[in-house]
Amino acid sequence: MIRAIKGTRDLLPPESGLFEEVETVAREVFRLYNFAEIRTPIFETTELFARSVGEETDIVTKEMYTFQDRDESSLTLRPEATASVARAYVEHRLWEKPGLTRLYYMGPMFRRERPQKGRYRQFYQIGAEVMGSGAPQVDFELLEMLTLLLQRFGLTDAELLLNSVGCPQCRPAYHEALRKALEPRLPRMCADCQRRAQTNPLRVLDCKVPEDQPIIAELPVLKDYLDLGCREHFQQVCQLLDSAGIRYRLEPRLVRGLDYYTRTAFEFVHGALGSQNSLLGGGRYDGLAQVLGAPAQASQGIGFAIGEDRFVLALQAAREKAGAIVPAGSDVFIAPVGAEVQSACLALARELRAAGLSVETGEAGRKLGKLLELASRTGARFALLVGEQDLSGNQIPVKQLATGHQQSVERAGLSDYLKQALTAAPVTAGEVGKS
Repeated sequence: MIRAIKGTRDLLPPESGLFEEVETVAREVFRLYNFAEIRTPIFETTELFARSVGEETDIVTKEMYTFQDRDESSLTLRPEATASVARAYVEHRLWEKPGLTRLYYMGPMFRRERPQKGRYRQFYQIGAEVMGSGAPQVDFELLEMLTLLLQRFGLTDAELLLNSVGCPQCRPAYHEALRKALEPRLPRMCADCQRRAQTNPLRVLDCKVPEDQPIIAELPVLKDYLDLGCREHFQQVCQLLDSAGIRYRLEPRLVRGLDYYTRTAFEFVHGALGSQNSLLGGGRYDGLAQVLGAPAQASQGIGFAIGEDRFVLALQAAREKAGAIVPAGSDVFIAPVGAEVQSACLALARELRAAGLSVETGEAGRKLGKLLELASRTGARFALLVGEQDLSGNQIPVKQLATGHQQSVERAGLSDYLKQALTAAPVTAGEVGKS
């Protein structure tokens, strides 16, 4: 038997239905804030990620899937999408269009990390970028949009963590202070921290090793080294959040794992994910587009990415806790009572689908008990028991499978009845996943 490669998986129903739901709701929220979709290639030149993500980051040094093309050029499966969006922004001179550039994306990314719960080597991300402005209100609107998105999914207990990581002008002084503070502590820290302290000491703060956390808590904090411009920018972002009633927690040691981030950095965390509790994260990356060829005045940007695999885990946990279970099967299962009604049942299925209902039709000639058993096992919400007498009398028996309740409904009002009943019908605990 040939199996999926380690760290990859097949997304099967009903879980794939949750992914579809997440993407549909995200598209709806993005539209409210005037974002448009961009679809970038799955692979790019390796140089793009080395220059933008950072040559000393774990992604570039350890995790990228890189290969030689036939012309010996180096290509890499995209490990994240911000660099690809920035490349497209520069290549197509999108700053020349009126207004800010607001783009969102959805799709697979690739990193050779150690597989664990919610983390895969082929994983899925949803993200958005705003390019062309460094104004604090742009940061605020992005955070407001994410708050709305989480509310749409009922994840109201997600917590926003907020920090400023400064800029290239004020970070060097902090780097120096951090190196001095790390020097006597490094022998007690993990190998990755020892390496990062030499290449990019800010990355030490991103360490997830539990034994290193008490040491990290003793280190200097970046907010004490911010210059006037970075301090004022961060204060304005916080003031806008306060005025909108959006709750957040200042986290002075929060950094992002990639080199291009500046100023505002944030994460939304959720308890359903355990110790690795980050639900989504992002921040400002002024200057990234300039590195790739954009003019300085057009190179400011901010964005975020949702790890869709982990987001779905949190959504499932939250729904199970709240008892808000989503059905996995069709809205309606049509059970033909007798082979002679097969054609009429197929016509009825077409009629109900045209009304927006999902329908599955059973095979004529099977015993009714077997058909109802199949309908229940596949997670259908209602079964229609259709025989010749029912069709001639224009009364269709409708059985609610979770409760066993059954009543006859006029054929002319059948679709309206089912739509109304579907909003109120109870769902069994095992039926999880369909949007």
